[in-house]
Amino acid sequence: MCFTHSLIRMALVVAVLFCACNPASAQVSLDAMLTPALTRYELPAIAAAVVKDGKVVAVGAVGTRKAGARIPVTVNDRFHLGSDTKAMTALLVAMFVEERKLRWDSTVAWVFTELAEKMDPRLQRVTIEQLLSHTSGIPSDNEVFADLLVKAVLQDGNLDEMRYRLVEQWVTQPLDSEPGKKFAYANMNYVIVGAILERVSGKTWDELITERIFIPLGLRSAGLGPQATLGKIDAPLGHMMVNGKTKAYLAGPNGDIPTIIGPAGIAHMSVLDFARWAAWNAGEGKRGPKLVPPKTLKKLHTPVIAMPEKKDAAPGTPARGGYALGWGELTVDWAPEPLIYHGGSNEKNLAHIWLDAKRDFAMVLVTNIGGTKADEAFRALALELYREFAASKRGGKSNR
Repeated sequence: MCFTHSLIRMALVVAVLFCACNPASAQVSLDAMLTPALTRYELPAIAAAVVKDGKVVAVGAVGTRKAGARIPVTVNDRFHLGSDTKAMTALLVAMFVEERKLRWDSTVAWVFTELAEKMDPRLQRVTIEQLLSHTSGIPSDNEVFADLLVKAVLQDGNLDEMRYRLVEQWVTQPLDSEPGKKFAYANMNYVIVGAILERVSGKTWDELITERIFIPLGLRSAGLGPQATLGKIDAPLGHMMVNGKTKAYLAGPNGDIPTIIGPAGIAHMSVLDFARWAAWNAGEGKRGPKLVPPKTLKKLHTPVIAMPEKKDAAPGTPARGGYALGWGELTVDWAPEPLIYHGGSNEKNLAHIWLDAKRDFAMVLVTNIGGTKADEAFRALALELYREFAASKRGGKSNR
């Protein structure tokens, strides 16, 4: 009996020490807040996390990996980020600027000198900063972009070669407006940026984001393309509404956008790693790793242009506010000041990231279905999360 009691006491001591050392023990569960959204907004799954002063203070994941099946999601499951990848591509550019391999005013013609003669003359002087801020004059995704994308995907070679050929075929297209004058959200901007990074580095964009962002920031679940493995349901599958029914998409050719346009939006990771990425950005240089100086990170977050309101914008694409470099700025009635924001969707998933850098606070939300209902759910939950954790003493200093 004495031996048994000793084992029990030892187990209790270990448990206490584990709780004291394990950061997760101090986290608030968001499951109760998230669960009603599953039915209300017809979501297979949803996950969210809140970070304050670099630490995850609340996290939750509810629902199933596949609609109609009982495969519960967890906070470690990988979710697709869509265009939230753009901020990572912009950070890669910032690193190369700091290393003096690029300048913010480096032009498309300067990088691709061999293509300059066939370019639209205005495209020749488009800068990398204009590409990142969607002020290049390149039109929003259209049929020409879709047609050239199909042709490029069918060509032989590695991804960097495919991206270069897409750029080569694109540069003859006329711009819609004078560079630097007008905002037009176009994925082609980021394909060109990816090709620029590949030209100056000698590596694919896919290698660069992995080696220079995922690994240094400790985003161990991060990857590219469909979040599930081919032939497995080892992550939440993307979903769409088809003929009034929720359809799951397994990993495969139709499970995500083509990898050739990866710099515009094919990253995936767990909600916890997404929160770590958000925390690093919300700190604006307060925490390591020091990938770029604080002033450079601040530049990435600072709006370059005001966006005209677009009421019919697809979920995951900017609809109003200001646009920076891979980030947006949005004014909402539930926050005292504009927030840094971006959404991302491949139409089968949706992800939102919100930063309040002045309070070193951030929120991330992910779901495995696209569409307006998912977007409505996120905006309602973002309000709740902000009020609960940023605007109250629970999440730190009160601003009321």
